[in-house]
Amino acid sequence: MSGPAASKSVHLFHTCLVNEIDPDVGMAVVRVLERAGVVVHVPADQTCCGQPAYNAGFQDEARQVARHTLQVLSQTRGPIVIPSGSCADMLVHQYAVLFQDDPHLLETARAVAKRCREFSQFLAEIAPHGVGGELPVSVAYHPSCHLLRGLGVKREPAALIGGVAGARQIDVRDQEECCGFGGLFSVKNAEISTGMLDRKLAAVEASGAERLVSCDLGCLLHLGGGLHRRGSPIRAQHLAQFLDEASGADK
Repeated sequence: MSGPAASKSVHLFHTCLVNEIDPDVGMAVVRVLERAGVVVHVPADQTCCGQPAYNAGFQDEARQVARHTLQVLSQTRGPIVIPSGSCADMLVHQYAVLFQDDPHLLETARAVAKRCREFSQFLAEIAPHGVGGELPVSVAYHPSCHLLRGLGVKREPAALIGGVAGARQIDVRDQEECCGFGGLFSVKNAEISTGMLDRKLAAVEASGAERLVSCDLGCLLHLGGGLHRRGSPIRAQHLAQFLDEASGADK
């Protein structure tokens, strides 16, 4: 590929869920970016961004993990791509809160935050018309809360799905409602979480979609598990997996 992306290199912050639960998402991210002419580096020694501890109220523990993450990422140069709206929001917005009383680390956190891009956000920047491929399926998109409300990323995933020949985007009732995952929320408030999930999945099934695509693996684990328990044929995928499949990886 010619153009600005051809010589671009990025650093992948792969996230805990991707690394430990579904590494194929990370591999799909790498393959899609490489097809777009991007060189992908994966910094060694990266661990959790600290969001679970932060959301649970364990500020000191979150700072300890975040401090390590900043140490790793501050040694890199160029864009940092994150295949998760929630983890990206943590790095972009919440690190500044964690280190508001530490001028040195606050400066480092802000410098790193400026280089962070969620996967769909970055890909849409370098390929505004999509990355091509073909996949004749109907697609329901679920906008995760942190991606939509935290980072303000709305049009980019739809544009990338729209760039796939044959893909038909399906409207879903109350599309921007939370799926009920919310990390620890689904553990602490299981009944409410399950009710929100059922409502979301009923809307997705009613839409007639064949695929359910999102940009956060946490949401997808929740949604995919619910679809499995319902015996639904709808396949839940990370956007990177969908784009990777459309490009021929699974053909």
